[in-house]
Amino acid sequence: SLWLQLKSSRPLPAPQLVAAAREALGAGSGRRRRRLPASRALHLAGEVLAVAAGLKPALLYDCGAEGPAELRRYLERLREAGLAPHRLHLLAAGGSALLLHPGGARRRLEAALRARPGPFVDVAAARGSPQLCGPAQAQAIRGPPRRLAARSSPPGWNLCTVFGEGGENCLALRPLRVFTVRARCPRIQDGLGVQIYSFSIPESLREELREVLDAWCDDLRDSFRAQSDFVDLCISSEVVSLPAVAL
Repeated sequence: SLWLQLKSSRPLPAPQLVAAAREALGAGSGRRRRRLPASRALHLAGEVLAVAAGLKPALLYDCGAEGPAELRRYLERLREAGLAPHRLHLLAAGGSALLLHPGGARRRLEAALRARPGPFVDVAAARGSPQLCGPAQAQAIRGPPRRLAARSSPPGWNLCTVFGEGGENCLALRPLRVFTVRARCPRIQDGLGVQIYSFSIPESLREELREVLDAWCDDLRDSFRAQSDFVDLCISSEVVSLPAVAL
């Protein structure tokens, strides 16, 4: 695990952040709107702040019946509370939306596209085990992300189908290395822990992807040192095996 400590910025009004989430997000309307727990509302504000601070390039949000409109309302309320002062971008895709830090998202995407070997893993159900994509496969995969970077609302697909078709895979009961990144956000609330990242790779491919992972960790450390909204960065990992894995 890695820990970094930095000083924090001006505090944000937690009650206003909770009200922003409860009034702008969730199912129903008026008195029938489902009440979002305060802890979840503050954590969501922390996730948005992590994007605005450049710690992560994007936040995936599952939209309700109103689509990205409710997320736009929520962002306006957050700005009124003093959070996310920098311009963020919404990328609508099917029933989901990506809240993007434009510069950070483009930089991370370009780094992934340049990486050799490319960080693309074939987990097709027909395979006996996950494998890194070969050069021809990797080159074919690089096309959709490049088009994604150039458009704000690509038609005809959602974020689950950008890189493949179907959800069946060969990851069931396979050892997976799960990476988790957390930090505290005293700017929102003392003691508030925010999970900034959680992702996994097949443990069998860890050595082949080590250079890519090391570069990613170094970039994250640099980004953390350049901001003052979060403190006590912790990067940890563990190996798990699951009976089923959803993509």
